[in-house]
Amino acid sequence: MDRMTHKYTLEDIKIALFEPDIPQNTAAIIRTCACLGAKLEIIEPCGFLLSDKRFKRVVMDYFHKEDVKSYQSINDFFKAKAKDSQRIILMTTKASVSYYSFKFKKGDTILFGRESAGVPEKIHKLVKNRLKIPMEKNKRSLNIASSVAIILAESLKQVRWI
Repeated sequence: MDRMTHKYTLEDIKIALFEPDIPQNTAAIIRTCACLGAKLEIIEPCGFLLSDKRFKRVVMDYFHKEDVKSYQSINDFFKAKAKDSQRIILMTTKASVSYYSFKFKKGDTILFGRESAGVPEKIHKLVKNRLKIPMEKNKRSLNIASSVAIILAESLKQVRWI
């Protein structure tokens, strides 16, 4: 999708990052969202500056401030989603439901936790839909950028590409 002709709407799939703390991962996610036409949302505080050289090296020319929405807090994020009646799906290794069996809908926001700590338990309790990416036993987790790519591709396949 050409960035110049696509206007993001409430119908788009959105990727939300809760307090991201690794600049290279956030940059890779920005590139993935830009290339696949998804809106990225960042829930502050961010654990690095957008001027960080590690961020800039990976993001290259894919970062455009108008394509990234920021929320000052998790409370602001939840208020905005409730106001617009948007469904939030939390991706977590603690979930019991696989994304394989989940039906994504237009307008969904898919929330990913911090690379170092996930999301607090209070957020788990606030989100009805919690999904996991099935993995081999005794493996902790995928890199967040890889996880976003997997889930974004599946959600877009379901709502846009079929």
